[in-house]
Amino acid sequence: MRRLPRPHRRDDRRARGGRPVTASPADTHCPYCALQCAMTLTPTPADGLPVSVEGRDFPTNRGGLCRKGWSSAELLTAPDRLVSPLLRGADGELHPASWDAALDLIADRIREIQDQSGRDAIGVFGGGGLTNEKAYQLGKFARIALRTSRIDYNGRFCMSSAAAAANRAFGIDRGLPFPLEDLDTAHTILMLGSNVGDTMPPFVSHLQGARARGGLIVVDPRRSTTARLTADGGGLHVQPVPGSDLALLLGLIHVVIAEALHDADYVTRRTSGFEALRRSVSMWWPERAEQVTGVPATDIRSLARRLAESASTYILTGRGVEQHADGTDTATAAINLALLLGLPGRPGSGYGTLTGQGNGQGGREHGQKSDQLPGYRRIDDPDARAHVAAVWGVDPSIIPGPGIPAVQLLQSSGRPGGIRALLVHGSNVVVSSPDVQSIRDALGRLDLLVVSDFFLSETARLADVVLPVLQWAEEEGTMTNLEGRVLRRRRALEPPAGARSELWIMAELARRLEAPGVWDLDPAVVFDELARASAGGLADYSGLSHALLDEGAAAHWPYPAGSTGTPRLFADRFAHADGSARLVAVRSRAPETPRGGELSLITGRLLEHYQSGTQTRRVAELEAAQPELVAQLHPATARARGLVEGGRVRLENARGAIEARVGVSGDIRPDTVFLPFHFPDASSANLLTSSRLDPISSMPEFKNAVVTATRVP
Repeated sequence: MRRLPRPHRRDDRRARGGRPVTASPADTHCPYCALQCAMTLTPTPADGLPVSVEGRDFPTNRGGLCRKGWSSAELLTAPDRLVSPLLRGADGELHPASWDAALDLIADRIREIQDQSGRDAIGVFGGGGLTNEKAYQLGKFARIALRTSRIDYNGRFCMSSAAAAANRAFGIDRGLPFPLEDLDTAHTILMLGSNVGDTMPPFVSHLQGARARGGLIVVDPRRSTTARLTADGGGLHVQPVPGSDLALLLGLIHVVIAEALHDADYVTRRTSGFEALRRSVSMWWPERAEQVTGVPATDIRSLARRLAESASTYILTGRGVEQHADGTDTATAAINLALLLGLPGRPGSGYGTLTGQGNGQGGREHGQKSDQLPGYRRIDDPDARAHVAAVWGVDPSIIPGPGIPAVQLLQSSGRPGGIRALLVHGSNVVVSSPDVQSIRDALGRLDLLVVSDFFLSETARLADVVLPVLQWAEEEGTMTNLEGRVLRRRRALEPPAGARSELWIMAELARRLEAPGVWDLDPAVVFDELARASAGGLADYSGLSHALLDEGAAAHWPYPAGSTGTPRLFADRFAHADGSARLVAVRSRAPETPRGGELSLITGRLLEHYQSGTQTRRVAELEAAQPELVAQLHPATARARGLVEGGRVRLENARGAIEARVGVSGDIRPDTVFLPFHFPDASSANLLTSSRLDPISSMPEFKNAVVTATRVP
């Protein structure tokens, strides 16, 4: 039985540093990934930490947590926590300052820059870890306080291709259009480009049914933690050439159509575009797909038959197949395969994509994206503009039009017609961006860089102004997990005296800039405004409130007023006006491929670290487990280059060079090298990745680069 939230009474007990803590435990959710595991924080002032962490029974994690979740309380007492605004002085160093001095400087510089160069000279960069309330308010702040179109967020580096593919196929983008528990009874699960065994370990419990039936199929160039689950009769590990996932999917679709394995009745009743799709895959017979992917034609045929013949089949995609310049088309091909098999909307089957960041789903729904307004509305839709303007109390004409996506936004810094100032919230762009040296150079051209963070991240180190903000256990709000389930984040302790909520920061800046509208500081009130702004949109939250969520309601959006939410989408219709899904023909392109002694570089995550590592590299247990950058290479690859386990290797291409410790493993293809992307400065894997963009989603080419590998004496 789901436990109801506990009351939030406070008493005189103090955590380390004199911070008041809750008198009783607080039920909340993990600060890391989009699984949003439920946890309870209990005051423990005697053990050196302000709270202890206990996993809480919940449909996604069933009481389990990963190493990051169990150790998350250490972040709350990190010695380098920011507790005062910092201003860069004439000596080039950052110095403590008052809040009034910092905010007055920001407001004055914004006015000066916009008077000289126009509204769009100010940029805003958000994050997929912000609460729904802060993400919503940030979009509102950009549009009616700054009056700039130049806003985007780091979800552009995460979910943009999957979102674009879902929107054009289904008419709506929700990562998992079904509850995660539905996977428990699956006979077959095809996972493409996702390593949940490391990135969200409690997820693995939902794979056990398919694994027991021999139906877990993992597509990954590495034998990852998740791929290892297929051993001993648990399923199949498919190990394609890096960057060839689209060709593999086209080969599977060819077999499904050629052998009449598709659900013809479903395709006729519920989709359009079949004939064009059929023609587009006619040349992708399995033997040709084998030449491109390296996957044997016999495996392609048997895999297609397994997917079609299984009584319960799910297809899931992740960043490994989406973070490409053809990521939208690859995700589209996976959707095409699912639609041909009649999976979306069918009980016991489905298609979904695994959101990565903690609020990656909610963060892209309510206004941080360059082309969207709250409720997943298009910013160029006159009706959408009128609706949101009425909620904000402004004339629609003052809301700017579409902006530019993340990479273009950052690269425009200091360029003619580009931004001259940038406000960064919840993102560490000088670690997480592609071709990251070009982004570091771009930020150096700005007249003003303002970073809001709780640690001095690598991006904050470059800032002119740093604003200290609240951590996860110090704030109230909501998050939306990978199932589209809206969750309550609850405060367990008071923040340090000098830290402030982004809601307060935006309200203070809005007042100084004489912005219209209401800028409330109470997250519950901001959420109510978000709900009104989203009403009637694709991501409709209008029936939700903090009070309802505090009652323990299972809240999957769309959740219009008067409803009980939508845990399962597509049972009767898709979100296009005619109710049908779109089969969209796509073409494969040749990825960047190694020549001679070059290697394909792929990047990804480690069990112990998260995103840019700003948080996890400050947790002693996690840092000790993975203290430095390690390049994973096949034994034959290492041997040919004179590399040995524990030695040093230099990886290099036209964009940059890094050095890493050598890790030798038979779990990776001989033509491939793997780097985690959690490390900063000279160890950033993104010094080598490309800023080439998907033409539809503007997703950068994170997962396809070519490098040379040489021994460092």
